[in-house]
Amino acid sequence: MMVASSEAPFWPDDAAYWRVPIVDQRLLARDTYRIRLRAPDLAERITPGQFVMLRIPGLNDPLLGRPFALYDTIDGHDGRACDVDIVYLVKGKMTRLLADAAPGAELEVWGPLGNGFISPGPLRHAVFVAGGIGQTPFVALARELTGRRRYGKPPREVPAAERVTLCYGARSRDFLAGLDDFQAAGCRLRIATEDGSQGAKGLVTDVLAELLEADDVDWIATCGPEPMMEAVADLAAARDIPCHVSLETPMACGIGACFSCVVPVRQEDGQWDYKRTCIEGPVFDAKRIVWEI
Repeated sequence: MMVASSEAPFWPDDAAYWRVPIVDQRLLARDTYRIRLRAPDLAERITPGQFVMLRIPGLNDPLLGRPFALYDTIDGHDGRACDVDIVYLVKGKMTRLLADAAPGAELEVWGPLGNGFISPGPLRHAVFVAGGIGQTPFVALARELTGRRRYGKPPREVPAAERVTLCYGARSRDFLAGLDDFQAAGCRLRIATEDGSQGAKGLVTDVLAELLEADDVDWIATCGPEPMMEAVADLAAARDIPCHVSLETPMACGIGACFSCVVPVRQEDGQWDYKRTCIEGPVFDAKRIVWEI
């Protein structure tokens, strides 16, 4: 039986709706943009791994909002978080329209939504594995784990990690977005491109496997295409390394009402049940995901 909405651990009672202005928009990589929103209430509350729903006002095509992960928050002159950065890949009608939006235009936004990442404790070496646009949740998480920034209201206390590595895969170097941001956040980078134009030629999971053979890792977090995340989960399980996945399941409402984003998740008794990515996730223990039914 599915958990009723009111019983879900991350039912979005604390989420709110705003109409906010765009203050900046810039191209980071091929078809990849970073949009900055002036949303101080949201910026103060959101934490790494959570997401927001964005909608362009006045449109009925697309009618529904779309989910976007937090990339980072930015402080104002008073030292308080006031802006929210979102990084997105143009691949559909909504994102094509979003890419054409200029500073000063307004968007509808509701959030923060989802559970986000919770560090399992003091870490020697945390590794993030990203494919495609899956790198977006990890800048803020890296800054938090390296002690460069705090998130949430009140700001949450997160034990620092001794080392943080990002394994990042893309089709080619043209699609690699935000490398400077990750380096500034204290990440070591290991890059893979399918065409070999930057880093290792091949899959990011091959880069991860090499890293796991050569170094001690005590936590893995991953986001990207589902086959990649399943392969990462298998590599982690084979070495008994805790692993969390941030699912990119399509969703319509973002608040658990429509049940369009359900995924099969293994329960304590070994059976599986459907859970909503938007409120029981998007972050799950990789061992609990049933990748194939």
